Amino acid sequence: MISRELIGEVLALPVRQMWSDYDVEADVLYISFRKPQQANDSIMESDGNVYHYRDDELVGITVLNASTKRLDKTA
Repeated sequence: MISRELIGEVLALPVRQMWSDYDVEADVLYISFRKPQQANDSIMESDGNVYHYRDDELVGITVLNASTKRLDKTA
């Protein structure tokens, strides 16, 4: 589930713009904080999301199985 903490962290990032795209067939939500993203490292975390980094800066998140995730109301 997408936690309130994750949403809060994303909204608190010092970015001026965010880009998102949803692939219906793959059920994947792509969120980019840079265009082009130019990530040089990606890490899949236990929450099922893939976090993309350019050196130490978070430049994007890929949310797999996005339609099955919801805001965790208990967080």
